[in-house]
Amino acid sequence: MPIRNRFAELHSEIAGWRQSLHAHPELQFDVHWTANFVAERLGEFGCDEVVTGIGRTGVVALIKGRGASSGRVVGLRADMDALPIHEETGVEYASQVPGKMHACGHDGHTAMLLGAAKYLCETRNFAGTVAVIFQPAEEGGAGAREMVDDGMIERFGIDEVYGMHNVPGRALGEFAIRPGAFYASTDEINIKITGKGGHAAQPHQTIDATLVGAHVVTALQSIVSRQIDPVDQVVVSITSFETSTTAYNVVVEDVVLKGTLRTMTEENRAFAKRRIIEIAEGISSSLGAQAVATIEEGYPVMVNSATHTEFAAEAAAKVAGACEDAPIYLWGEDFGFMLNARPGAYIHLGIGDNAPLHHPKYNFNDEAIPSGCSFFVEVAESRLPIDR
Repeated sequence: MPIRNRFAELHSEIAGWRQSLHAHPELQFDVHWTANFVAERLGEFGCDEVVTGIGRTGVVALIKGRGASSGRVVGLRADMDALPIHEETGVEYASQVPGKMHACGHDGHTAMLLGAAKYLCETRNFAGTVAVIFQPAEEGGAGAREMVDDGMIERFGIDEVYGMHNVPGRALGEFAIRPGAFYASTDEINIKITGKGGHAAQPHQTIDATLVGAHVVTALQSIVSRQIDPVDQVVVSITSFETSTTAYNVVVEDVVLKGTLRTMTEENRAFAKRRIIEIAEGISSSLGAQAVATIEEGYPVMVNSATHTEFAAEAAAKVAGACEDAPIYLWGEDFGFMLNARPGAYIHLGIGDNAPLHHPKYNFNDEAIPSGCSFFVEVAESRLPIDR
């Protein structure tokens, strides 16, 4: 079935929700206005149950089908949080909060899932239960993990779960997906190197932490280039090199290196973490300094179930006529926590020409709304069919 006609009728209403959300961006778990907006709409639609405060500020609503209950529950997820970016779009509904904006399209994701929820409440053309999940803190806060740890999966009996993200540059309304590892794990590298400070004119009396840090940065590149299979996707990037002074004539005693580790398998993740620590500490020791290296674990590899990827691709093809093969991304996405708890799939939706994600001039394309809403509905109805 192509895009549902009902979403053409609802388009201006759903776009209005999206633009209201866009004007009121909130960060991480501090999404109280957004969560209240979502809960109010879900109550107005007639959802059978609306629960707030899941994973601190998440919202889950249940919609029961009119067919004989299969006892199964399908979860549909959208993220609600914005980014700490100053908006430069110039649109009339631009952010009303300085330094915060919806630069990743979570306003669009939330609006599309609200639109799907309204339709599902009206039609209930499925057997079983749909759980619509509105998640806080995707942008660095691991809100998906918080909701899972809060017992969401067990409490609502969710059997499988699906998510969606918009993609600028992909044709408007076009879907793309891949089975298996889709997004990378994301870990933060922190290395503190301590040497012996002194006068720059007497370097022989110092242990130059800057020099040691430079050797460590260079040596860390050997992990990807010489220690991991070249066909594997792994990134080790040192993105910050901080010293304690900006003076021209001081050899500093301490430097701090920060960076990111991205992998597509848990095996490479564990190996790279171990080697980062060994190299940082070993190189530093060999040059007379000391290093303390830690890896702060972030999001896991996001892995689409092959079976549920096929289900999602079939639903997308019914909406758009086809579903393309997506490439691997070294981005991070905390939906991986939900996919570790239950099988499911994550899909991309094209929004046409646009500024890139996380850019101050990005703005979700409201013309993509009918496609996204239709996909969510198609997944729900196809995974919970009414026996005829």
